[in-house]
Amino acid sequence: AEAAGVTHAMLHYYFRTKDRLFEKIIDQKILLLRDIILETVGVPEMGLFEKIEAIIRSHLNFIARNPDLPRFMTGEIFCHPDRMEIVLRHLKKYAPLIVAQLQRQIDDYAAGGRCRRVDAGMLMLDIMSLNVFPFMASPMVYPLLGWRVDDSEFVEARKKENVETIMRKLLP
Repeated sequence: AEAAGVTHAMLHYYFRTKDRLFEKIIDQKILLLRDIILETVGVPEMGLFEKIEAIIRSHLNFIARNPDLPRFMTGEIFCHPDRMEIVLRHLKKYAPLIVAQLQRQIDDYAAGGRCRRVDAGMLMLDIMSLNVFPFMASPMVYPLLGWRVDDSEFVEARKKENVETIMRKLLP
């Protein structure tokens, strides 16, 4: 309410319930993420390695712009398990298409010996895990390692590290 410049009563009047507010937030964030991923996965002339690097970088940029989103979503889902259905309903619209498109390109590259045959779903899970975990663990990262996840140098270093890690998995 404060960020939007309205009263709590006005926010409640507009959304009616916390579930509706949660759904609106999730809907907006998933649509943004979908657009980011489809900008690369949906480009047939883009090479696989170029595509994977673009996905990693775009996704990490998204998380860096929304650093509290992973902890917020996790907290909401653990405190209100019924909200997982809201998240899944939105993700099921886009995730299968993205994974299928990526799998086709991986299979084509693997058939030509240009990469290892990997499962696209697992690859996307690896990318999301590598990108999201530092933000989930940020309360521990700085005290233990001295890295600030909101620092642009850290984000750039993390992009490089994650690209190298995923490429090692893909390269024959």
